[in-house]
Amino acid sequence: MTITTYLGDGSVGARRGFTTRPVVMGRRGVVATGHYLATAAGFRIMEQGGNAVDAAAAACFCLNLLEPQSNGVGGEVPTLVYAAGEGKVHALSGMGWSPQAFTLDWCRQHGLDLIPGDGYLPACVPAVVGTWALALARFGRLSFGEVVQPAIELAENGYPVYQSLHDSLRSNQAKFTEQYPSTGEVYLTSGRAPAVGALHRNPDWAETLRILCRAERAAAGRGRVAGIEAARDAFYKGEIAERILDFIRAPVSDASGRAHAALLSYEDFAAWEAQVEDPLSLTYHGLDVHKCSGWTQGPVFLQQLALLEGFDLAAMGHNSADYLHTLIECAKLAFADREAWYGDPRFDDAPYERLLSKAYADERRALVGGRASRRLRPGGAGAGPTAAAAFDVAADNRRALGLADGAAPAPAAGSAHLGDTTHLDVVDWEGTMVAATPSGGWLGTSPVVRGLGFPLGTRGQMFYLNPARPNALAPRKRPRATLTPSLVTRGGRPHMVFGTPGGDGQDQWTLQFFLNAVHFGMNLQEALDAPTVHSVHFPSSFYPRAAYPGRVVAEGRVDPNVLAELERRGHEVDVTADWANGKPMAVQFGGEGGVIAGAVSAKGTIGHALAW
Repeated sequence: MTITTYLGDGSVGARRGFTTRPVVMGRRGVVATGHYLATAAGFRIMEQGGNAVDAAAAACFCLNLLEPQSNGVGGEVPTLVYAAGEGKVHALSGMGWSPQAFTLDWCRQHGLDLIPGDGYLPACVPAVVGTWALALARFGRLSFGEVVQPAIELAENGYPVYQSLHDSLRSNQAKFTEQYPSTGEVYLTSGRAPAVGALHRNPDWAETLRILCRAERAAAGRGRVAGIEAARDAFYKGEIAERILDFIRAPVSDASGRAHAALLSYEDFAAWEAQVEDPLSLTYHGLDVHKCSGWTQGPVFLQQLALLEGFDLAAMGHNSADYLHTLIECAKLAFADREAWYGDPRFDDAPYERLLSKAYADERRALVGGRASRRLRPGGAGAGPTAAAAFDVAADNRRALGLADGAAPAPAAGSAHLGDTTHLDVVDWEGTMVAATPSGGWLGTSPVVRGLGFPLGTRGQMFYLNPARPNALAPRKRPRATLTPSLVTRGGRPHMVFGTPGGDGQDQWTLQFFLNAVHFGMNLQEALDAPTVHSVHFPSSFYPRAAYPGRVVAEGRVDPNVLAELERRGHEVDVTADWANGKPMAVQFGGEGGVIAGAVSAKGTIGHALAW
């Protein structure tokens, strides 16, 4: 079969080969999301006159409902926007901050050496509503009510339960009956997970959005932007915040082995606002790649590109032993710098100009040898806390807090990260592009707020408790998230947006997708379908923060001879399922005649792209 589609250099050409799905193409717009009904909702909004930002917001609220095991309104949504009217890229800080009352002294007094990955202690202010309110007001065209209408309809009328949602609910039946009964009231039927194909309704969730819509209508006489701001205030300064805070006063047990009430306050909610920021950027083979700053792990993508630019990747051959060894060793160096430097820029002054410079990349690239390194090697990019980087986060926290070894209980069984993430990409006919990575607010780690239909997030588990390190816990600080959308321009013009769920693996799998397109001439779907690997050499961002020095996780479709060679070079190779790594997707702008192309990996089975 012949598929006419986009090559890595933006030209149109023909390639032959099988892909799991077609590349979709259109002239008015393309929507790609983690669930086909969310994609349809974004598509509907564009048909109604909305632009890419309106469509992205609509799709995100639907994803919050449709993939509750992966993301929610109580979580986060780092977002990148290319505003066609401005010809400029913006980063939207879709990350809530920690409570004013949650401090290192509090952790020391309570003998806490790791922030648990569940319960209320790691809860930050929910960021989704505020982020999309900002995006709609600044870049959109429609009202808040118009944008959330598809999500309200799905919540009220129901959506079909799919296999992975059923599996998640079934695995948590006991938890949702005994520990989180408010979740069971919404998601279980007579104490059991609903069957695949059964309609699931969440009327409380719909009413939450209706409260915001009523606030918007009450302010309608003051204009579109004032209405959107009124909807936002109803969440953070009105009934929604009050109901959340009332519910989370009752302690809930967590991985520390104890029960804790939340430390969030009304003031924490009312004072928080999403921000429009400048992204960090790096030029790679004529393409300008943009990422959110160090309140995400986004700069690690750019650092990997800076290192890889010094290698002839195409000559190595796609997924050869030389190629994968080089990617893995460069990832280790970049992620070591993540540990040593990245954090909320309002608190942690990382030298990104130096970290992303060619001179620094040249120095670091010299560390890539023929054997796998088993060390965590951050670079000395300037004065700073590089010496604090360590494989054992709990031990480092204990030393910093002056706690005795074993001062805190061992991690409770089943208390590790239970959620995931999702993603969405939207591009419209004008060239406005949006990449957003919704996550947090997972069903498995915090109870549903009774009457509102959603749980809070647990992103605070990613803070360190060593004040000498970046990303150390501090009042009203954004934790450094793994969530990391990507946006690419060429000569200042729109080119591509992409992303994936997958925690620490996100900026490794999307990097391989990007290199597939740039160096190996693959179309979008081929580049997404190709098997991937990722390193878990460095500390996980998720409780209990484990690290596995030297370990590489490879999909089973990678050539076993290549994997054997990686082992001979000193890598510890863990072979996973054939289609296990993430659920990447991408949309590309600028084909002949203004054609826009999109694709979503078949991984996870429910993601889809639509073109108009």
